[in-house]
Amino acid sequence: MDDMISQIEPMIPALRRYARSLCGDLETADDVVQDCLEKAVANWSRRRADNPRSWVFAILHNVAVNRLRRRSLWGRTVQLADLPDDFQTQQASQDEALYGKEVLAAMDALAEEHRCVLLLVSVEGLTYAEAADVLGVPVGTVMSRLARAREKLRNLLEKPPSVAHRPNLIRVVK
Repeated sequence: MDDMISQIEPMIPALRRYARSLCGDLETADDVVQDCLEKAVANWSRRRADNPRSWVFAILHNVAVNRLRRRSLWGRTVQLADLPDDFQTQQASQDEALYGKEVLAAMDALAEEHRCVLLLVSVEGLTYAEAADVLGVPVGTVMSRLARAREKLRNLLEKPPSVAHRPNLIRVVK
């Protein structure tokens, strides 16, 4: 039991990050992580290899995908939770905030299979083989999806802002 806890506990922050990126809201992401951890504990004896990281991420991925499928059938529920009084944030500079929004919008514009592989490899640090195990695809597919995801993301972020977002550069001359 201690061995299981010592292996699973350090993964929880990464699982929460990945779940938030898949689900889009904190409440659903926390539910997905909780369900994932329950399944991992209940099926610990069935884990793959000595490193259970990819196995636990695969459980999380499957739980999230199943939940998102159910949500698409039932419609999306959005709840605005009140932040606790002691919750403090640090305001980003205007440029950082705009760039962050652009990156998030570009990530949302990626196809799900590209977004998932990009998050697993680039953000969570899984190897290609581990990401392939999580997603249930060959390593070559992970590599090609990752290349396409990075290229698409780069193109989206390098695209000049639309006319609607440009300041009015017309000067009136008399």
